[in-house]
Parts: sequence; C-alpha cells; structure tokens
Amino acid sequence: MNLMTYSETDIDRIIEMAWEDRTPFEAITIQFNLKEQDIIALMRKEMKPSSFKMWRKRVQGRKTKHEKLRNFEKGRFKCSRQKQITHNSISKR
Repeated sequence: MNLMTYSETDIDRIIEMAWEDRTPFEAITIQFNLKEQDIIALMRKEMKPSSFKMWRKRVQGRKTKHEKLRNFEKGRFKCSRQKQITHNSISKR
C-alpha cells in the first residue's frame, strides 16, 4: 500500500467509510483498491493509538463490516420499525 497515491480527501473518505457501521471493507476495496489489511494499516498510521484501539475493538468480528457475515446480499438495510413512505407523502403519526 502506498498512501502517497491517495489525496488527503481520499484518505479522509477511507477513514470515514471504515468508521461507518454499515460500510463493509469490501466496499472500500472496490472504491479504493485497498485490502482489509491495508485499511487497518492506514487507520493505525492516521489515527491516535487510543482511537485506533477503539476502532479495532468496534469493528473486529462485526457482521456489518464483512460482507460474508452479513445476512443480506443486495439492496439497502431497512429496519423493521421504519415506516413505509409512499408517493412521496409523509405518514401521519
């Protein structure tokens, strides 16, 4: 991995995507051509040690960060409690 090929904006976006719960590592790989180990190395280099440890603890084994562990394959996640919006009108409560 050569971070010199990535702009500061790209590195910021990679870090943002790595922190997002529902963005799998595979999505970062597709967009930025970085393997999971490269993402971890980038996070270690760019973050304070305490922040890196917190991030690793948070994402390690998290189903949403690894596509193979997810229970859905396509589309977007929708909470069962989310109201259906139809014809662009907001449901009354």
